[in-house]
Amino acid sequence: MEVQQARVFIAVAEELHFGRAAQRLRLTQSALSRSLAQLERALGAQLVERTTRAVSLTPAGEALLPHAQEIVALVDRSAEIVSAASAGRTGRVRLGFAGPSTNHVVGLLARELRRRLPGLRLELVSSMLSHTSLGQVLEGSLDIALGRWDVLPADVASMVITQEDLVLAMPEGHRLARHARVGMKELARDSWIVLPSGPGAALPQRLHVLAAQAGFVPRITQIAPDSATSMVLVASGFGVALTQSSVQRHIHAPGVVFRELTEAPAPLPVRLIWRRDDTNPALIEVVETAQALHPSTLRAGEPRAAH
Repeated sequence: MEVQQARVFIAVAEELHFGRAAQRLRLTQSALSRSLAQLERALGAQLVERTTRAVSLTPAGEALLPHAQEIVALVDRSAEIVSAASAGRTGRVRLGFAGPSTNHVVGLLARELRRRLPGLRLELVSSMLSHTSLGQVLEGSLDIALGRWDVLPADVASMVITQEDLVLAMPEGHRLARHARVGMKELARDSWIVLPSGPGAALPQRLHVLAAQAGFVPRITQIAPDSATSMVLVASGFGVALTQSSVQRHIHAPGVVFRELTEAPAPLPVRLIWRRDDTNPALIEVVETAQALHPSTLRAGEPRAAH
C-alpha cells in the first residue's frame, strides 16, 4: 500500500463520500476512485461498499483503517522524528553500572533524563564491574558506563560524578572491630577479600598501593564477583576488604563493621566514561544532563592515561 493510496482510503473512510474525500485531497473524483480501485486490487479485497445512496466500509476496510492511519501518521511525523534524533531528543543509550553501590547515582540520572528527554531510551545494564564495562565501552556494546578507574585509555573521555572515601570492612567479631580507625600495618597478617582485577580497576590497585606503603603484600584468599557478595564473605569471617563509602551506605551488610583507615587515602572518583569518537547525539545529551546534575565535580581527579 502506497502512502497516497492510504491517504485516499482514509479520506473516503472518514468522509464516507467520494466527492468530499476528493475535495479534501484536492483530487478529481475519478482520480480518487482509480487510486482506491488500485489499492483494492493490490490487496485482493473490497474495502468500500458504494451504492447510489451511501458509502460504507466493508469488514476488510474496517480492519485496515487504523493501520492505514498509523502509516500516514508515521510518514507525516518522519521529519519530526529525524529532527528529534539528530538533536538527541530520541534514540538509545546503553549505560553499564556496577549495581547497589551506584544505584542511587543511576536513578538520579535516569529520572532527570526522563524529565528532560522523555523520548530518549536509556537501557540500563547492571552488575558491570569497572574493567568489564570499560571493555564493553571500547568495543561498542555499551555507549557509556559508570564506575571507578584510576587509569583510562586515551580514546576514552570521562567526567567525575562524585567522590567516595575508602573504608575497611571487617567481621563484627574482628580483633580490631572496636577501634574507630585502623592502620594498614595492623592488617598485614589478615586474609583479604577483593573484587576481580582488570585494566584500570581502581579498588584492587588501591589495596596493593596501601599495603605496599605499609610494608606488606596482601594475602588474597577470596575474589568476590561483586561488592554485595564481598560483604557476605566478610560477615562470614573469610577476611577483611577494602571498599568504598557507597557500599557502607547502600548495601545491607549485617555482621560487617566499617572503619576508617588511619592513612586517610585519597577519595576514589566515580566516573562516567564514553568513547571520545562517539558522535551519537543521544549520548551527548546524556553527558550534558549528567554535567548539569554534577557541576561541582567536572574537573576533579583526572585519571592517568593508559600507555
